[in-house]
Amino acid sequence: MIVTIIVFVLIFGVVVIAHELGHFLIAKLNGITVLQFSIGMGPDIIKFTKGGTKYVLKLLPIGGACMFEGEDGIYSTASDGEEKKGQKPEGAFNDANVWARIATVFAGPFFNIILAFLLSLIVVGFSGEVIPTINSLTEGYPALEAGLQEGDIITRIDGERIYLQGEVTFASALSGGEPMEIEYKRDGEKYTTIVTPKFSDQDNRYYIGFTIGETIKCKGLDLIKYSVYEVRYWFKTTIKSLFMLVQGKLSANDLSGPVGIAATIDETIEVTKPYGLPTVVLTMINFAVLLSVNLGIMNLLPLPALDGGRLLFLFIEVVRGKPVSPDKEGLVHFIGFVALMVLMVFVLYNDITRIFAR
Repeated sequence: MIVTIIVFVLIFGVVVIAHELGHFLIAKLNGITVLQFSIGMGPDIIKFTKGGTKYVLKLLPIGGACMFEGEDGIYSTASDGEEKKGQKPEGAFNDANVWARIATVFAGPFFNIILAFLLSLIVVGFSGEVIPTINSLTEGYPALEAGLQEGDIITRIDGERIYLQGEVTFASALSGGEPMEIEYKRDGEKYTTIVTPKFSDQDNRYYIGFTIGETIKCKGLDLIKYSVYEVRYWFKTTIKSLFMLVQGKLSANDLSGPVGIAATIDETIEVTKPYGLPTVVLTMINFAVLLSVNLGIMNLLPLPALDGGRLLFLFIEVVRGKPVSPDKEGLVHFIGFVALMVLMVFVLYNDITRIFAR
């Protein structure tokens, strides 16, 4: 359990630091004063001030914040650091050009995507990538009946370009039994067929009816290319999962918070442990890729208190030619923050319930 906690803290720490570092660096680049750069939530355990910025490490290893001068209409005084309205020290967030503020807010999620790419370089560089080559077909399932053969490489599903094995598996699982148009390459030629996945009562999901996956080593440009494909895959699965949540195909019970993520890390470590430490490490790095992409995308949702909500107000300013009142925007974000805390409590309760139900 100690190992799980350490891994959890490391993964969350790296992902959150990357996010807040994005805000921090672009703010500094645009002359915006950063009052506080904090990692974690709850009571402070380590803090120091340097260059006008207070750096804080908090007790709970989740979340973080980058607080700017003048954000939401709140200004500090150079003498005592108390927050007062109406005073405008230099470097106030709201005094910066609107596009500088947009870049500063957007940088957090963007740095998460950059981190995901850099981590993917490590995973793909050491373990290679699995491309969608058919290894075998199962009797009684639609793939064989549709004319697919061993050695065929899946290139598109329903018009969407496919690069990795995981994309085929994900598309099959989410098909809902609907016919799928599959484009594949055989001996350099491209062909198209229609496959209707078959439902498995045992696994409670749909299958096309083949095993798929060929591991290739990646170096040079291929390493960069397939690392991009890896990030693209997690980006797609996150976006599609969000759409399924909105459409009611997934419920709030399917969400996982820090406790659920820690439980998943623990299970994954146990499963990969027999294959040796390198496999465990690479699997955890790949998990960090998923988490970083998720954090980046979730923060871009146009919801109050999230980066996406702040970007929405900034784009409204671009259209109107003047900003929304800081007091009104601050109130909206405060309400959103409260709602977010309520959701976190709900997710925490579900995570704990699932753990004890196992």
